[in-house]
Amino acid sequence: MPRSRRIPGSWKRIWGVPMSDSVHNEMLRVDDLHAFYDESHILHGLSLAVGEGEVVTLLGRNGAGRTTILKSIMGLVGRRTGSIKVNGIETNRMPTHKIARLGIGYCPEERGIFSSLSVEENLLLPLVVKPGGMPLTEIYDLFPNLRERRHSMGTRLSGGEQQMLAMARILRTGAKLLLLDEITEGLAPVIVQALGQLIGKLKEKGFTIILVEQNFHFAADLADRHYVIDRGLIADLITKEALPSSTEKLNQYLGV
Repeated sequence: MPRSRRIPGSWKRIWGVPMSDSVHNEMLRVDDLHAFYDESHILHGLSLAVGEGEVVTLLGRNGAGRTTILKSIMGLVGRRTGSIKVNGIETNRMPTHKIARLGIGYCPEERGIFSSLSVEENLLLPLVVKPGGMPLTEIYDLFPNLRERRHSMGTRLSGGEQQMLAMARILRTGAKLLLLDEITEGLAPVIVQALGQLIGKLKEKGFTIILVEQNFHFAADLADRHYVIDRGLIADLITKEALPSSTEKLNQYLGV
């Protein structure tokens, strides 16, 4: 598949799909982002925008650069150039803890549960980065499984319960922009369905969510827009309305 070019200007066209530089109530803007791991050039001038209250997915094959986008937004990639703005504030030279204080929560694929602590201790551990973190009562309403297991140690949780705990923990911090990396990986269909319902509830509450997903069927009904990432660039932008006519093209991108 040919590589898309870097996209300059106030209006951009990606594989025949027009993308405006502005979205409604823009929360995140990434412009001309390049990212490197040592000498490996992973992102090649990538640009995207996410509006407040949107759910946006980053789709693509493994190794396309999707996780690197999330890590770059969080300041976890040491060598990167370009511009990243959160609510208009340039963050590309900020350390990670200051970026988090702008109201960003990152849920990595490895989850990072403290196995020697109980569910409730894991939930009480994170620092508040911005006023408005969810109280435990609301967390337990959203995650009834965690209420039932609140005294269980991390080592006793199933993979699905660990994923729910990882997501619940960032909601405690007050973050309103959530970066979720492969949250359905390796989970049973019934848990995947529950996570989809949860994301729908979070969207109703006004959270902005960026999903890195390999499971397109999970993401299809949740997202407002889908960015297709291929070899460190945006290969396509597909709106929810355009999905029915884009199945064949998506299958080619994702290797389905």
